[in-house]
Amino acid sequence: MKPGLLGWLAVFVLAALLPLVHPGGYVLDIAINTMIWAMLAYGLNVMLGYTGLLPLAHAGFFGIGAYAVGILTLKAGWSFWLAWPAAVVLCALLGLLLGLVAFRTKGDAFSIFTLGVGVIIALVINKWDALTGGNEGLNGVPPANGFLGIDFSKATNFYYVALAALAVTVLVVARTRGSVFGRSLAAIRGGEDLARSAGIDVFSHKLRALMLSTAIAGFAGGVYAAYVGFLGSSVAGPTTTFTVLLYLLVGGVGTLAGPLLGTALIFVALQFMKGLQDYQYIVFGPLLVLLVMFAPQGLAGLWDRWSLRRTAARTERAVDHA
Repeated sequence: MKPGLLGWLAVFVLAALLPLVHPGGYVLDIAINTMIWAMLAYGLNVMLGYTGLLPLAHAGFFGIGAYAVGILTLKAGWSFWLAWPAAVVLCALLGLLLGLVAFRTKGDAFSIFTLGVGVIIALVINKWDALTGGNEGLNGVPPANGFLGIDFSKATNFYYVALAALAVTVLVVARTRGSVFGRSLAAIRGGEDLARSAGIDVFSHKLRALMLSTAIAGFAGGVYAAYVGFLGSSVAGPTTTFTVLLYLLVGGVGTLAGPLLGTALIFVALQFMKGLQDYQYIVFGPLLVLLVMFAPQGLAGLWDRWSLRRTAARTERAVDHA
């Protein structure tokens, strides 16, 4: 078994044991929220980390996924287990429509255009009172339906839904990263003209990457809706996108462990700094600048560099002894 796979198995086994140690309350709430925001960070990483493009409408699709689940379960009477995949498909299709237009632009123009789309999504959610509840939000979203005698309205049980969703997200992103498709995205990140000269359909690959990114955002939004039970338009706003971007930058853009590592560190730290809410980003701002200067690939990238140096040193010592 590969060391990386063994490490991931250890992480998820330890995570599965958490409810046995803390069967409810604040710790479990932080853990569930961390997993939800980590999933959103993984979706953003598909675009920024693998294609080099920064979409700033990511929170909008998170909001669409959350509201789709909320509306279908609360107003249409759907089961969560049907509404959730429907929300994912909806976000993927909307990502397709966004990409058909947005990829006519390049570089900073792409980011600015998607930022505008994200603002529009938040405004639509805020103003469409009849469907979304407008300023008052959508209250009373039902929890996931229970089955096999398991009551998912209990945080202890729903924790495993969130954990399973995170595991699926990591698996999908890992498989994408190691596939031909993932390597093609890496080539696009290195240079679109060079990728085209290698026979890669750049537009099609970017479109598929955006669809995957928005689908993951909707996937995370569905979990959020069922867990929180209340939705407000602010969750779909640009502030959410920039917060998740912070998680990703700290953890490591383009790495597999980075989104989870960055989210866990920053989100947990923010929870313990709630008393200093007005000064949180005064602390994180300089830290982020230092991180970009000395560890541009984030904490996960820093670990990878240290591991490579250690391996190279061991190899060098082995050659010297031989």
